[in-house]
Amino acid sequence: MTNDAAKEVTIVCDGSSLGNGGRTPRAAAAAILEYRGSRKILGEYLGAATNQQAEIIAACLGLEALKQPCRVRLISDSQYVVKTMKGLFRRKANAELWARLDRAAGPHSIRWEWTRGHAGHDLQERCDSAARSIAESGCVDPANLESILHAS
Repeated sequence: MTNDAAKEVTIVCDGSSLGNGGRTPRAAAAAILEYRGSRKILGEYLGAATNQQAEIIAACLGLEALKQPCRVRLISDSQYVVKTMKGLFRRKANAELWARLDRAAGPHSIRWEWTRGHAGHDLQERCDSAARSIAESGCVDPANLESILHAS
């Protein structure tokens, strides 16, 4: 748990799986971290993963990037992630990914928030674009991620 002097960070995360449920899904995860008006974007190509797996990994990416215990407002458009981490959904699959997320969340005080996807939340829309771009291209292009983050 963190103390009152801990940094306050907002993390917006999203996963994307193109062809989810099909024979050749191409998945990716992205996270945007915001601290005192400064933003950083991260992404990871996942290959053949489901959308739910990509959503869990997106939350991991954001939390794993933190170097010290923080107070975190984590925003996701995945009710699966948010409600599971709030204890409202049972964990029936993806045990290794949930364990990874538990480890990443451990040092922090986190407020898990759900936002509707594709509903005009600026950072969530940018995060979605980043995850889709990575899934489509099959790789992380840092310059492309920065252009998505800073687009007007």
